[in-house]
Amino acid sequence: MDAATFDRIAPVYDRFALDAAPERIASGFAYADGPVERVLDLAGGTGRAAAALPDRDVTVVDAAPGMLARARAKGLPAVRGDATRLPFRDGAFDAVVVTDALHHLDAPAALDEAARVLRPGGVLVAGEFDPGTLRGRALVAAERLVGFDSAFYRPGELAALFAAAGLRPHALASGFSYALVGVRPRA
Repeated sequence: MDAATFDRIAPVYDRFALDAAPERIASGFAYADGPVERVLDLAGGTGRAAAALPDRDVTVVDAAPGMLARARAKGLPAVRGDATRLPFRDGAFDAVVVTDALHHLDAPAALDEAARVLRPGGVLVAGEFDPGTLRGRALVAAERLVGFDSAFYRPGELAALFAAAGLRPHALASGFSYALVGVRPRA
């Protein structure tokens, strides 16, 4: 991920970012085995998803200090960290949310880490963009044009990565902007 680029766009990021889709996140939380109180907003940037979850104990983690400063300005707990080496203990969270960010990360490694910090029965809720759609192809081209080395996944491909990380995948929404939930099985 290019943290320096996100630092530069942090002041205007929230003006152009899509809605965090709190209804999708809530529908993903319904798959959890037990209550969802502690939530990690993975690669959460300015805390768009965290701010959409006011009744939860949410921590934002991101690699870009400028984005985290924006999250802190919203009153959100924010930690600088690498999505592939999260600074949290095993099983620390009931849920992990990653909204429109997996394509900027080493997704297999980030999903492994997300699964590690989930408690058994916890859920990972991910919102992404389908590169197989017309709008998805345009987004892929636009990100390459501005210099991002993003790796977009079709829903089935991302579901396979969830399964490889030990999570049971379920589709929440389809289309250009799609969502999956992965459940960490109980032992």
